[in-house]
Parts: sequence; structure tokens; C-alpha cells
Amino acid sequence: MAWLLIKNAEVLVTMNESREEIKAGAVLIEDHQIRWVGPSADVESYLAETQPELASGGLDQVIDASGCVVLPGLVNCHHHLYQTLTRTIGTGHGMILFDWLKFLYPIWAEMTPESVYVSAKIGLAELVLSGCTTVADHLYLFPNGSRIDDEIQAAQEIGVRFHPTRGSMSLGESQGGLPPDRVCDPEPNIIKDCVRAIETFHDPNPFSMLRIGLAPCSPFSVTGDLMRESAALARQYPLVNLHTHLAETKDEDRFCLEMFGKRPIDYADSLDWAGEDVWFAHMVHPNPAEVDWLARTRTGVCHCPSSNMILASGIAPIREMLDRQVRVGLGVDGSASNDGNHMLGEARQAMLLQRVGWPGFESRADRFTAREALELATLGGARVLRRDDIGVLAPGQAADLVAFRVDDLTHAGALSDPVASLLTCAPVQVWLSVINGRVVVEESQFLPFELGPVIDRHNRLSLEMMQRAGVR
Repeated sequence: MAWLLIKNAEVLVTMNESREEIKAGAVLIEDHQIRWVGPSADVESYLAETQPELASGGLDQVIDASGCVVLPGLVNCHHHLYQTLTRTIGTGHGMILFDWLKFLYPIWAEMTPESVYVSAKIGLAELVLSGCTTVADHLYLFPNGSRIDDEIQAAQEIGVRFHPTRGSMSLGESQGGLPPDRVCDPEPNIIKDCVRAIETFHDPNPFSMLRIGLAPCSPFSVTGDLMRESAALARQYPLVNLHTHLAETKDEDRFCLEMFGKRPIDYADSLDWAGEDVWFAHMVHPNPAEVDWLARTRTGVCHCPSSNMILASGIAPIREMLDRQVRVGLGVDGSASNDGNHMLGEARQAMLLQRVGWPGFESRADRFTAREALELATLGGARVLRRDDIGVLAPGQAADLVAFRVDDLTHAGALSDPVASLLTCAPVQVWLSVINGRVVVEESQFLPFELGPVIDRHNRLSLEMMQRAGVR
């Protein structure tokens, strides 16, 4: 057994039922699980009563978190890790979603298994350094022999808690869909590989580091038959969730009305895509009745504010969703529609965007607090992914936590509320990250591997891919 103590935090944010915040807080970890949370002054008495053999210096590691805010590890509920290969080339020109996708599909068609693997290492490293400990990724095209296995290998090498979703595209241009036929796959092949991915990798047990989801890409890139069959397949296995993009843009509204005679949410409902095992990325354009449907069915939503802004998709009514008890988490979305992987920064954007308001509602600075945004990024994300073992710092929970310094230049003068300062001040990199009881970042240093050579290899793969696609 390994014992780790993190003590003397400026504030320890628990996200427990009472949303307790402990000044000079401490967390005691045994192996992969939290054993005790409380004031640092009480650690020795707790050890003397329960673990006397550890009370006199028997702990394996002690980390002094003075000057830091400690909180549960951040949970990223929607991402496309492979898109680190194509940052900026679409967003820099101001493209909206459908134009952006049509421009990028032919480039992504040139990906290889190595580029999927290396891009995942880059994206996951960046996320970890931003405070993220759990990542749900959506990989939905598999050119040139690529498999979901390639990004799983990267996640396992880093040690991040991973929820990869086996995505798919089957509705090509020749059938009225948006993507070119060459990046689509036959539906029998998709289902066969979904079964393989679940039966090879999925772990439904508590404290699982790897759970598979099924994720037909969008209403404009898969058929209704594939949506239905994916839902039926997922529900044959415990805790295999369902995920897709939905209600992201007004163009999608028009597509669904013309193609299916239904709005996106009505279409999803007709395919049995509702319930606690379903979560939708974006959900920018639900009407009030559809927000009620989300709440009533307990269907989850992943808010992606930066991507929605950079692609001019709109402002999701997150305040309204939360007020009606919709399960909402947070995601950075694709690395080519953001173009960053900073979870703390994404929580800040969520806070700011709700204060600006959404169409039909006035701007109000009191609409969304910093703590509400942090809850989206921790406990909210855990609920969306159906995890009851992460998102909270409490005994019995998984040992996933992060610490950010607040005694630095960025936070000077903000110690009256150091927790809120994580979002009101400029977002910074994490100082400490512990995932499943393992220290992954210490004193701001990323420990799993040397970043420089991986960045160099990633950039070479990106340039080669664009050259093959004829993009300069």
C-alpha cells in the first residue's frame, strides 16, 4: 500500500453535498482512494487513532500545498483529440461549423494510426496540465487502419482516467449526408468494431480507468438505423454510455427538418436516444420545451463554450438548464475548434458566456458564479458520465485531485476569495495533479514523458498529413 498526504492547502474545495471548503485543508490517500479529508491540523490525531504505524513518519509521500487551492480533478466530457493535428487552419479563417467540417474532412482522411496516437498524447498532456484528470473523447473517423486502440494506448501511457467513445460516420454525401463518402464506413463494420472495443477495453467497475461509449457522430453523418442499433447495443452492457453531437447550430436544425421532418431533439427522441445513459455535446439551440425534456428524461448535456464561440454556433442556455435540473458537464471540444485544451480556461469561458446571456435574455453579471462553473467542470461532469466515484473530495472517492497556485503573480491581490480567483483571474497551469493516487504533475512539471520530442513528432505528422491532402 502507498500513502500520500497533501496538506496545508490555502483552501480545499470538496464539492461534497454541503459544498464544504476547508481552509488549511488536507487530503490523505491510500493507493487509488481518498481515506480522509479535513483540516491539516487534525491529520496527526486522525493517523494516531486509525493508522498508528503511519503517525511517526510512515507515509510514503507528503506534499506541502501551501499557497494552493486544491479541488477535485476536472472532468472533460467532450473532445476530439486527433484535431490537435489541424489547429487554426479552419478557425483562423472564421468558418462556421458546416463549412469548417467540409474543409477539414479531406485532411482528416489522411490520418494514420501513428498520428491518432501521437495527437492523443499531445492533447491529453495539455489537458492534464490544465487540471483535467478524466477525459471523454469522441473519435469518429478511422482512416488508413486507425482504431480507437491508438488513442487508448496514449491515455494509458499518461495515466489519465479515460472515457473514449467509439464514434462513427455512415451517411456520406451520396446519401444526403455532410461528410464525403471516403470517410464513412459500412454500418455492419461499425457495429462489429463497437462490440470489439467494448469487449476488449470496457471496465464498468468502481474506480475504472477506462470505459467505452458508443457515439454515432451527428444527425447529418449517420443514419437513424445506426443510431437505433448503437443504442440497443450499448444497453446490452453495464455503464456503456451513448454520445453524439446535437442541436449545435441553426444549420443542423434546418438539416433535420428537411431530412427527417423533425427538430434535432425530436429526432433523437424518436430513436430512443434519451435517459441517464445518453449525453449530447453542445445543445446550443433547445427551445424551452426541449430543455424540459432534457430534465424529465435525465439526459445529459456537455457545454462547449469556446468551440461554440469560435465557430459562431451560438450561446447555450446553460443557466436555464441548470435551473431546471438538467445534468450539465463541460468540454473543451475539438482541438481544431477551440483551439486549446485548457479545462480551467473552459470553466472560465462558461462563466463569462452565461453572464453575457443568450438570445432573448439580457446580460447580467450575477447570472453565473465562479463556483457554479467549477462545479460544472468537476461534479457536473462526473454526473454526466455516470460516475459516482469522482468529482468530489471525500473518503471513499477516487484519488483524483489537482492544485493550482494562488500565491503567484496572476493571483496577486485575489486572496480574499482564492477559489473564485481561479476563474476571475487568467487561467494558469496546474501545480499538482494526482490521478488514481498517482502523481502525474508535480511543481508544474509533467512527469509521464518528455514533451519536446513528442511535440516535434506531432508537428511533423501534421505537416505530412496536410501535404498529402494538398493543403499548404
